[in-house]
Amino acid sequence: MLLLSTTTSDVQAAQAWLAHSGGALDGVVAKWDADPYKPGERAMLKVKQRRTADCVVGGFRRSRDSRLVASLLLGLYDEAGKLNHVGFTSALANQDKAELTARLEALIEPPGFTGNAPGGPSRWNNGRESEWYPLRPNLVAEVKYDQVTGDRFRHGTAFLRWRPDKFPEQCRMDQLQYELRPSQLTDLQSTS
Repeated sequence: MLLLSTTTSDVQAAQAWLAHSGGALDGVVAKWDADPYKPGERAMLKVKQRRTADCVVGGFRRSRDSRLVASLLLGLYDEAGKLNHVGFTSALANQDKAELTARLEALIEPPGFTGNAPGGPSRWNNGRESEWYPLRPNLVAEVKYDQVTGDRFRHGTAFLRWRPDKFPEQCRMDQLQYELRPSQLTDLQSTS
C-alpha cells in the first residue's frame, strides 16, 4: 500500500496541521507548487513546532572516559504523584560539565524515580545496562523535544535552561503533546 501526503494551498489548513502536529506527524513540508521533487537537494522546507517541557532531573549518567556528567535523566509526575523517567538530554555545554557534575553529586540520593525508572539493556548500549545515579528531585530543566511516543520523548531532547522558578511537582505529564491518533489525522486532512 502506498500512502500519499495530503496537500493544500490553503495557509489556514497548513497552520491547522502544524498546530496539531506531533508523533507520526512532526511538522509540515512547504514547497512551491510548480516545483518538482528534486532528489538530493533541499528544495523544500520542513516546518516543525517548537515544543518544550519542564522536567525534573531525576538522575544522571557519567561520561565513559571521565567522571563528568554525560546526560541528565528527565522525569515527569503522573496523576498518582509518581516521578516517571521520560527521556534524557545530553546537549550540555562542555565548559559547564565540571560545575554541573559537582552540583549533581551533592544531590545523589535514591530512588530518583518513583515510577518508571531508566535502565535495562537497549539497542544503544549493546545489551548492557548503563549505570545511572539517582537524584533528589530538586532541579527543573526546560528542554526542547520533537516527538513523544508512549510516555517518553522519542529522541533525545535539547537542554534550554534551568527553571529555578518552577517547583518539581509542577512538572507533570499533562504538559506533553502526544502523537495524533489515526482518526485525528483523518479529521485534519479532511479540512484541506
